[in-house]
Amino acid sequence: MSTVLFRLEEPPARRDGFALWQLGFRPFYLLAALQALLMVPLWALQFSGWLPHPLLAGAAWHAHEMVFGYALAVVIGFLFTAGRNWSGQPTPTGRALQLIAALWVLARLAVLSPWGWLSLALNVAVPWTAAWGLWQALHRAGNRRNYFFVGLLGLMGVGSALLHLASLGVLTLPALAGAGVPLGLDVVLLMIAVMAGRVVPMFSNNGVPGLQARREPRVEQLALGSVIALIPLDALGVTGLPVQLVLGIALLAHTWRWCLWQPWKTWRHPLVWVLHAAYLWLPVHLALRLAAQVWPLPGGPAMHALTVGVIGMITLGMITRTALGHTGRRLQAGPVETAAYASLFLAALVRVAVPLLAPALLMQAALASSVLWSAAFALYLWRYAPFLLRPRADGQPG
Repeated sequence: MSTVLFRLEEPPARRDGFALWQLGFRPFYLLAALQALLMVPLWALQFSGWLPHPLLAGAAWHAHEMVFGYALAVVIGFLFTAGRNWSGQPTPTGRALQLIAALWVLARLAVLSPWGWLSLALNVAVPWTAAWGLWQALHRAGNRRNYFFVGLLGLMGVGSALLHLASLGVLTLPALAGAGVPLGLDVVLLMIAVMAGRVVPMFSNNGVPGLQARREPRVEQLALGSVIALIPLDALGVTGLPVQLVLGIALLAHTWRWCLWQPWKTWRHPLVWVLHAAYLWLPVHLALRLAAQVWPLPGGPAMHALTVGVIGMITLGMITRTALGHTGRRLQAGPVETAAYASLFLAALVRVAVPLLAPALLMQAALASSVLWSAAFALYLWRYAPFLLRPRADGQPG
């Protein structure tokens, strides 16, 4: 990819009031919300047989689009926006941002096509091109502290490639053929764990008077180290005692970490409690995974505690908060945001609890959860699409 395509400069302000390409969060938050709104209904159509000839059939498509479609879009939008603040250098905007967004859209369409190699190329190009754009800003500023995000974006491309190669029949080693989705999920989880540790205590203390959320270095090391340890174990399909030990340490560390943030004091502040409620699903996910190592429990509840609970809720919380801040609006959640948060929390609760307590109602739980999930992102789009399309309310660039 030529560096000419990524000449990182601040774009001039548009006089027509259209600001979609001014900063990375704008198109990618919009695309992520659209993907979230459409993804579950499309999955239902595929599950029922109405969606013809998908490249990745069944649960593989659903998992791929959740991780390498929706979650990746939020990650790119967030990193391009945060990366500018970290480095003081411009991240992709204007035509460079249009190119990456176009690649993302084409990748979503290609997954539904019969052209497997094209889909592979596009789905690898999206995170790798984004990684290159982020690296340029960080490198210019010498911001080595955040270089690892570039590497994690690269691993997202590897995860998508593994899933595609397995679907194409090229990758036949069982340990690698099933590694794509676990690798992608663990990378997203690590990004969330890192950023939650950085921002949740700060946002909480700034947003809730008298709150004393804090970080303990040893807890942080255990929390992040345990997630890092899970990446190779999950990618290689390791089971048994090694995974049980890591899961047990992770469960204790992340529960302790969450308690240090004093979440019980945040319930009057939706823009804060949504982050705490989202993070609570991480210990739930770890506990369910650990329990499934000992007892014959289904894997779906643990998976959806992570995907709907942790990833879904924390990304929704972040794309509301950062969109408000970076469009020059007050950091205050109203009834629309609160309803969206509640709808998504209920979506996770239904999808996790009902299959555990009443396995015969799995299909009903999946349908009810999908409606609640889609409602949450419909509310987001209704409220935030105008913010993302228009210039900042305070007249500042970005």
